[in-house]
Amino acid sequence: MRSINFLRLTLLGTLLFINTPGFAENEPVKKLQTFLQTSKSLTADFKQVLINEAGTPYQTSYGVFYLQRPGKFRWDYLKPFQQQIVSTSGKVWFYDTDLEQVTIKNLDESVGSTPALLLSGNISLEDNFTMKDQGEDGDMQWIKLLPKNQESSFKYIVIGLNKGNLSGMELSDNFGQLTRIYFSNLVLNSPIKPTVFEFQIPKGADVFSN
Repeated sequence: MRSINFLRLTLLGTLLFINTPGFAENEPVKKLQTFLQTSKSLTADFKQVLINEAGTPYQTSYGVFYLQRPGKFRWDYLKPFQQQIVSTSGKVWFYDTDLEQVTIKNLDESVGSTPALLLSGNISLEDNFTMKDQGEDGDMQWIKLLPKNQESSFKYIVIGLNKGNLSGMELSDNFGQLTRIYFSNLVLNSPIKPTVFEFQIPKGADVFSN
């Protein structure tokens, strides 16, 4: 089965753009606050694992993630299938290489109302989430974010930090599926070429736009 849940991935990207005032005064949350405030750009390899309601992994993907504040990110899926998600200027481009298909959406349409608010940069985590220290697992420190909006499309997000840097994320949706992403080879605050966030529609690709 080949599938990428674009709602989850876009949400995971947009979480890194939000304002961070008003954090609860505890050490794990303060570390997350520091990371969000100081990470103006980010490049990392990623491994994504989708897990079904029975707790069984059914798809693993690998690629490269790019982030540039404010409002720009890119997921390049390299294997087992080549796909791209590029966000800039309030638009998101989804490109499936094998299908030669491009879908263009407004950012708020592609990720739902809560992620759209997160992208606005005018709200804090504390306003929209209940944050809980999940303790440590080896070198990883975990913070759980529970949405205060009962109509949210997900149950929770867990962010893992290793020595204060982003290392992993997990999102649980309301259908019992988990998305886990593991980051490696993290590079912070190094210049990223503007062309990384410029999507050119490939010649001959089918285009669908909302």
